[in-house]
Amino acid sequence: MPVSFTVRRERFRAHLAGDACLVPASVFDPLSARIAEEIGFELGMLGGSSASLAVLGAPDLILLTLTELAEQCRRISRASALPLMVDADHGYGNALNVERTVTELEAAGVSAVTIEDTALPRGFGQGEAPHLLALAEGVGKMQAALAGRTDPALVIVGRTSAARVTSLDDAIARARAYEAAGVDALFLLGIETAGQLEAVAAAVNLPLVVEGPIWNAMDRSELAARGAKICLRGHQTVRAAVQAVCETMLALREGADPASLPGLASAELMDRLTRRADFARRIRDWLEPERE
Repeated sequence: MPVSFTVRRERFRAHLAGDACLVPASVFDPLSARIAEEIGFELGMLGGSSASLAVLGAPDLILLTLTELAEQCRRISRASALPLMVDADHGYGNALNVERTVTELEAAGVSAVTIEDTALPRGFGQGEAPHLLALAEGVGKMQAALAGRTDPALVIVGRTSAARVTSLDDAIARARAYEAAGVDALFLLGIETAGQLEAVAAAVNLPLVVEGPIWNAMDRSELAARGAKICLRGHQTVRAAVQAVCETMLALREGADPASLPGLASAELMDRLTRRADFARRIRDWLEPERE
């Protein structure tokens, strides 16, 4: 049976309210989301870099448009019942654009949207170092994100890189302000030690999303005990897919026998991922004439 978008969002919220720290699957298209479901992942994550690679074949330079991101989310949500968190970057503009971003991504079926306070895209003469928005502008974006949702089950995640860009104190101040604005969870990049995470956890009362570096300092149970309910571990899946395609194409170019190529998905796995049995049933029920 199809799983409604609201039910998926309620599942996502249940994970945030639970006792575990989950690692979501990094997905980038319908088949990768189905693979994550097949393996047993509880959540999926569509990163901005993965979306840019999958849709444009371009690096993560904020070249992707909201329409392109929403369509990719729609494709993933249509093919899979996996609750999906989406990196919506800066919301594709100012606070008004953030409101529109959330509205479009909600309609595309996502379960959680992250909005960050980085000044994006890179400005003229700004250099490579990231810059943060003024706190007041960041708060305005979080308020706009909340205003953009119509399904109260949709999760709005306030994201800041302040711990990496400015200081831990600034990260805590921003986390408190975004919590006061009403976001459902906080995503803090640049948290690398147990002490840093403990300081954040002591300052706010929301579920936390953290990323890679902290994994080297703490295990999942330790992260969960300090309020971290999701830990992202990078977007290696799209890179793995690129490598596999390169190796397969190179082998074919050099004359390899297609039937003997290594590393190919079995016919049985492809049938499961593409739901072939379901289509066979529909063809039998709807397209084949009754037999005497």
